[in-house]
Amino acid sequence: MIALIVLLVLALVLVFWAVGVYNRLVGLRNRFKNAFMQIDVQLKRRYDLIPNLVETAKGYMKHERDTLEAVIAARNSAVTANARAATDPTDAAAVHQMAAAEGALNQSLGRLFALSEAYPDLKANQNMMQLSEELTSTENRIAFARQAYNDNVMEYNTTAEQFPGSVIAGMFSFKTAELLQSTEAPEERKAVKVSF
Repeated sequence: MIALIVLLVLALVLVFWAVGVYNRLVGLRNRFKNAFMQIDVQLKRRYDLIPNLVETAKGYMKHERDTLEAVIAARNSAVTANARAATDPTDAAAVHQMAAAEGALNQSLGRLFALSEAYPDLKANQNMMQLSEELTSTENRIAFARQAYNDNVMEYNTTAEQFPGSVIAGMFSFKTAELLQSTEAPEERKAVKVSF
């Protein structure tokens, strides 16, 4: 009789432990999904700013049509990739595709801003300055949101991969999440040299 009670208590402890680990994994997964949605909010803000930026530049940069069209095409590609990744942030392929599309958008925006330097009237345009300031602010928010996302993913993945969490994660098909990484080539990460 005592052995039966001890076994029952051990079984209850095991069940409560498993429920606790499962609930922790669910909570961590929901936190990283929420963190991804915060990135999504900022990216949508960025995507809304870009057409205004292009429209402002269009009047001044009549001979730079290819650059302006490349920015819009990159924006549209990024919107599509972001929408796919937002439906399931645990889909590694979708997250990689989104990161690549964002990298292409960053490159095309960089070309746009580099070309805008050759147009003093455009640089002095109040609307262009305001849009550039808003875009810079949004980029900072995106960077912060990505960092928060990666922190949450790291905590979730660690819990799902370490014993005993890995047992519960395996039993209930908790997939590890993908970290957002820079898509820049190593040579693009080097500090820019400025000389006067």
